[in-house]
Amino acid sequence: MTDDPRLGLVVTHRRYVPHAHAHYGGALVDGAYTLGLFGDVATEVAIVLDGDEGLLAGWSEVSFLGPVRAGDVLEATCEVVRIGRRSRDLRCTARVVARSRPERGPSAAGVLDPPEVVVTAIATLVVPTPAGAP
Repeated sequence: MTDDPRLGLVVTHRRYVPHAHAHYGGALVDGAYTLGLFGDVATEVAIVLDGDEGLLAGWSEVSFLGPVRAGDVLEATCEVVRIGRRSRDLRCTARVVARSRPERGPSAAGVLDPPEVVVTAIATLVVPTPAGAP
């Protein structure tokens, strides 16, 4: 259904990436960290649309486009791009909106203008059949 008013709903979360999550040289954080953040945003989408936390059933078109580092501020957005009877497809985008700048000092940081897109994906969210539905 292309005229569904739920299409285009956008939910965004921001999160500081703590240094405890750096697993690799250069304070790099693994890709699963961002996918987990997408899962949190998708849960809010399900709550808003369906009054249920739903279940993130799968990923497609996952692209890791840039590094995520400890000290980053990540913005994760999910947009509803398809509505099925029990499933919803979400276009997910993660951007680094601020990044630590240790070369300027131990607590130095700066805002990225423009933000850097670091991960994109399509998520499939499944929700329970509405009560009374066939």
